[in-house]
Amino acid sequence: MSMWVTGANGFIGRHLVRELAGSGHAVHGVGHGALDPADARALGLQTWINGEVDAANLNALAAAHGLPSHVFHLAGGSSVGLSMERPFEDFSRTVASTARLLEWLRSFAPTARLVAVSSAAVYGADHTGPIPESAALVPMSPYGHHKRMMEQLCQSYVQSFGLRCMVVRLFSVYGPNLRKQLLWDICSRLRSEQRALNLGGTGAEIRDWTDVRDVVRLLARVAEAPWQNDFGVINGGSGRGVSVAEIANGLIGHWGSSTALQFSGVARPGDPTSLLADNGRVRDMNFDWRIPLERGLADYVEWFRGQARA
Repeated sequence: MSMWVTGANGFIGRHLVRELAGSGHAVHGVGHGALDPADARALGLQTWINGEVDAANLNALAAAHGLPSHVFHLAGGSSVGLSMERPFEDFSRTVASTARLLEWLRSFAPTARLVAVSSAAVYGADHTGPIPESAALVPMSPYGHHKRMMEQLCQSYVQSFGLRCMVVRLFSVYGPNLRKQLLWDICSRLRSEQRALNLGGTGAEIRDWTDVRDVVRLLARVAEAPWQNDFGVINGGSGRGVSVAEIANGLIGHWGSSTALQFSGVARPGDPTSLLADNGRVRDMNFDWRIPLERGLADYVEWFRGQARA
């Protein structure tokens, strides 16, 4: 099977390419970032096109390798904060790229399976406990609104043109090679040996933390599992909620630091107090989350320190 990954050079994309290639699939990618052919092959990509997800680049992949059996759409905005600073850029990355991909699939590869990676940010605030896929969608940031628009575009092309798509809403994905967000920020501060670690928010914010190595196994499983409908939504979460304070203290412990932890008490813009998955649909797939949080945090600290030594 020929599998295409948009955003293949991103944090999740690089792990997904390794997972798919390791299972024997031919993997081709398009997105942003310079990769020389040797680096692309080492990652598991048979082809890499550095550029927009647009008709020209998708046609180039098809001309060289034929039409895809599966497309994993990971290209798009990846930061609530950046979407607040540059909302139109986030819109272009997430919504416009999806529209171009769907239009190309409609015209040239209507039978390909599309796995569109979305975010729990579409749920917004005011949720307590596990959130089912049927919950009201009230995004509170441009990032969340744009992911919701992406989902709506996918659904419209399924209903109007007979495409097949499964949307996977990811929650708090972390793991080796993550060079932004909370874990990166905390480890960067621990490396600088600050006496106090001052973080925004209250520390009581609940998130559903999933290791990227498990997440890409889930995406691959979703792509190859039987689909009962041509369109569906799956929460890509573990169903286990952990507070930001627990994550920070876990990293401090694995670092072996005596740094004191403090929170500002001020909620950050666009930041819900709780995002926890109702993962019943994942359980129905008999999917197993193999990497417990303690191991994942330890692995992240080990990876981060390895980057500092490199």
